[in-house]
Amino acid sequence: MKSIAPIACLLTCFVSAQLFAADAPWRSLPLIEDGKIAPAWQQAGWGKMLVEGDWIRTEPSEKGLGLAVYTKEKFGNCQIRIVYRPQTARSNAGVHIRMDDGILNWIGKDSIAVKRDANGKLPPDQIAKMQEASEKEEGAWYAVHHGYEVQIMDSADAFHRTGSIYSYASAAELPEAPAGQWRTMVITLQGDLVLVELDGKQITRFDSASADLPPRKNWSEPKREYKRPEVGYIGLQTHDPGDIVFFREISVRSLDKP
Repeated sequence: MKSIAPIACLLTCFVSAQLFAADAPWRSLPLIEDGKIAPAWQQAGWGKMLVEGDWIRTEPSEKGLGLAVYTKEKFGNCQIRIVYRPQTARSNAGVHIRMDDGILNWIGKDSIAVKRDANGKLPPDQIAKMQEASEKEEGAWYAVHHGYEVQIMDSADAFHRTGSIYSYASAAELPEAPAGQWRTMVITLQGDLVLVELDGKQITRFDSASADLPPRKNWSEPKREYKRPEVGYIGLQTHDPGDIVFFREISVRSLDKP
């Protein structure tokens, strides 16, 4: 018989956060102003966000990884609500959290550029260039190594699929959603704890202070040696060409007592 302790702990943390936030109002972080991307969202690295009607979508670049950073403020103990829709189950993006101040140094700056072949693939020499950008922490790669990514990609494995803390904490099996439906992700930040809920189901619990975090397995995963801040910036990732994800709402509410 399997132990129910991890599940009970996840539910306890979730209920605690929900009760604490019950009286706190949600506050929208505008995505669009005057028909354009709201100026508080600034791009680091390649790619961009485009406005489509009442929402925005990722527009990745073949040259490399990108990130739209919310530069207006940093967030500590809070809940972040993301209403989004992936174009397909393979659409790759992410919500970056707990980023330190260094990400601001990459606003408006690119990383080492790569070029894809006729089939959209990266030849070995171009993979080496992207790896160099990662190891040098350039552009959006700075966010990878100096924050955490809550992944968006339904078709990946448990440590790299939607809701996982990319390569750090696995996500439970995802609730089903019909194609084209908007999904709601709620990320709870409480000190060292990160909880992720998708469409009302708790799927991830991550304790960054844990003594047995999984090791880094390859260059595309985050470096482990940096301490992420408890109060940091958030951002929306642009990944590879064709990875289209739509965002309709980003809202926050505090978990700190007045």
